[in-house]
Amino acid sequence: MPYKIAFISLGCAKNLVNTEQMMALCRKAGHVVTGEPEGADVAVLNTCGFIESAKSEAIDNIIQLGELKKAGQLKKLLVAGCLTQRYPDGIRAELPEADGMLGTGSYTDVVSAVEELMEGKRPEYFADIHRTYEDGERLVSTPPYTAYLKIAEGCSNGCAFCIIPKLRGKYRSRSVEAVLDEARRLAASGVKELIVIAQDITRYGLDLGENGDSLAGLLRGLCRLDFHWIRLHYLYPEAITDELIETIATQPKILHYLDIPIQHCNDAILARMRRRNTKAELRELFAKLRRAMPDVVLRTSLICGLPGEGEEEFEELCDFLWEQRLQRVGVFQFSPEEGTLAAAMEDQVDPDTAARRVELVVDLQSQIMDACNEERLGTVMEVLCEGFDSTEGCFTGRTYADSVDIDGRVLFTAAGPVPAGEFVNVRITGVADGDLTGEIEE
Repeated sequence: MPYKIAFISLGCAKNLVNTEQMMALCRKAGHVVTGEPEGADVAVLNTCGFIESAKSEAIDNIIQLGELKKAGQLKKLLVAGCLTQRYPDGIRAELPEADGMLGTGSYTDVVSAVEELMEGKRPEYFADIHRTYEDGERLVSTPPYTAYLKIAEGCSNGCAFCIIPKLRGKYRSRSVEAVLDEARRLAASGVKELIVIAQDITRYGLDLGENGDSLAGLLRGLCRLDFHWIRLHYLYPEAITDELIETIATQPKILHYLDIPIQHCNDAILARMRRRNTKAELRELFAKLRRAMPDVVLRTSLICGLPGEGEEEFEELCDFLWEQRLQRVGVFQFSPEEGTLAAAMEDQVDPDTAARRVELVVDLQSQIMDACNEERLGTVMEVLCEGFDSTEGCFTGRTYADSVDIDGRVLFTAAGPVPAGEFVNVRITGVADGDLTGEIEE
């Protein structure tokens, strides 16, 4: 019989793609898929287990869904993803709300697990985390004009602070054929903004040897399809080649928005992190990108409080940020994750000190962002409309400089209706709390 299955996805966009794959498998098996756990037979919670805050969020969700079960509004709970892969024993011992588990290598077993749950069993699937699911069939849950395209699984970079390789396996590129087939289906469904994702997209194809293509080659193939924007997350600095820069600079569909996680700039801290670049190399890369694309928007991720980071190293990071004026920065407090090299390092930084440094970087970056936004005043920018915001009393959208859920918005007025998913030209007239305001340029 068909069951009503509710899906909840936590964490990153890569996790969301796995959730969408599970949704498609369940619907294909004849079950009803929903996003509301109330009244469902089974809730499938796809978790993140990357850092402490993500683990806490996952546990809170498990407990909340357990309360729904107690109230008779949900029958079973299946927990999937990184938290189960990392802590299966802990979930068994301390979270009785979970009726079954799927590891990160077992998303394709979701239908069997759901059916076993409803038969009164306690399924646990933990398959090989190094396998690759090539079939791109998904039930896309993002707005119809935007979708993610995951081109690789896992990671082999081995950064000292990161647990991802132990949860997601080694880096494995999907085949060019599988990626392009999925992209064609997305284009045919009306997707206008394609967001290319992986833990590290720059190493795409390198693991396939002579049979593999490069990221630059894959992007040229994607540019032949009917997308308006192609956005890139994440490019590792040491693997950005001249061919890739030329491809991004010359292909009009690829946005000049590059998400390049550098984590720090101090050479000693970078070495401790097991990163493969130096401050001088980062400087040279950013200069090269700006020469090739004067309008490029650079986003990065930083960690404050890695073991060994003193006031001098932190001040160097702040000076580097002020000098480089990166338009988008996400900053995180170091989380000593068990099983990582950094968690066992000497010279651990006091958490309160690390938290204070995060606040200082956020304050510094807000000044840089305000200055960048001020430079937009009076210009006309292409905006992807995302609908009417009744709270704001205007339409909202994003420019090429703003990615989904992590960057700012453009709040704009128009003489008539503007459908979500339509591209419009907006004259920027103001700045409001990090967002831009404007009006459609007729």
